[in-house]
Amino acid sequence: MLGTVFFLALRSIRRHMLRSFLTILGIVIGVSAVVTMVTLGRATTAAVQEQIAALGTNILQVRPGQGFGRGGGGPSPAPFDPADVTAIERQLAGVLAVAPQSQSTATAIYEGANWSTTINGTTAAYFEVQPWTLSAGRLFTSSEESAGKAVCILGATVETNLFRNGNAIGQRFRIGDVSCDVIGTLTRRGQAGFGGDQDDVVIMPIKTVQRRFTGSTDIRTILVGVDEAFSTQQVQASLTDLLRERRHIGAGEDDDFF
Repeated sequence: MLGTVFFLALRSIRRHMLRSFLTILGIVIGVSAVVTMVTLGRATTAAVQEQIAALGTNILQVRPGQGFGRGGGGPSPAPFDPADVTAIERQLAGVLAVAPQSQSTATAIYEGANWSTTINGTTAAYFEVQPWTLSAGRLFTSSEESAGKAVCILGATVETNLFRNGNAIGQRFRIGDVSCDVIGTLTRRGQAGFGGDQDDVVIMPIKTVQRRFTGSTDIRTILVGVDEAFSTQQVQASLTDLLRERRHIGAGEDDDFF
């Protein structure tokens, strides 16, 4: 019986060679497409997981505002201030480090090269929260932070475009209207999850950025590193309660931060 079926199938293939060839070709293409899609899917998943890991684990980020898709129309929520950062550091259990951020943009100029970039004003705690590593040089000191010194650490993109000879440490360049001394350079991290260049940044002491660029002590982002021994969800709940209290948000009222 099986032999008869095989014989009839073989005879049918011989009679319709072109149709049989196209059928086999379609099967091969279909299987290849499925294999390719699965492979690409796994590669994409791995890339996304790698990017998420690069952001650092157990990090909370809080900003003034109501986030996406929430109600608006009222006055803009007040920014954070240095006292909020101090309160988080001193009053919350499970917090490893707290890094305030104040950002601006400017054009950096060195000899004949110029580059428009983001300026990230923060503290040395930023490097405890985020998994940045130095490729050369050092971080800024507490005295440089408190005095608002014009020292900076360059992302790899800025370093490459400004200092073509690769010798940035110890050099002085201009960013906006400020002359800045390069004390460190960062190891390249690549593209962020939404396509932004993480390496296109100049990191400076937050007081320097506030005094020389933004003209305000406002803090628009606070990063909180959570101790692995603590639940991130519990620390987040405590952080929410603390900020609601400090911002005088009543029961039943929406948070004015996210």
